[in-house]
Amino acid sequence: MVEQRLYFSKLSPVTYKALVDASMSLDKSSLPKTLIELVFMRVSQINGCAFCLDMHGKALRKDGFDDAKMDAIAGWRLSHLFSEAERAALEWAEAVTHITTSGTPDSTFNALKAHFSDAEISDLTFAISIINAFNRLAVSLRQ
Repeated sequence: MVEQRLYFSKLSPVTYKALVDASMSLDKSSLPKTLIELVFMRVSQINGCAFCLDMHGKALRKDGFDDAKMDAIAGWRLSHLFSEAERAALEWAEAVTHITTSGTPDSTFNALKAHFSDAEISDLTFAISIINAFNRLAVSLRQ
């Protein structure tokens, strides 16, 4: 068991609450909750955040997310289980998460346009940014 380095939610309560509130604001998005949780799960896999993997895995299962699909998230590119909209969102999630190496290519961004409105793309990008922030807090401070 790894011991938590700092209890950031208690040490920085105002900032932590603002991040939680930003995450909760996504409930008002027109994006499906399962899509947001799917993106949260994939980004958390990339970042190696065990805490978030557990939390978002439970949320997906609670929402009835298919077990076979859950098992295939890390290999979504090779799986036939994901819709084109999910593929576009997952590709964008990976590009934003790996921004220093991906540069978020136009082709990846443009693929979103076939499935999402501009507001949904904005919300999706906020979702990706928010989970990256949570992952970085949890991993670096060993939540």
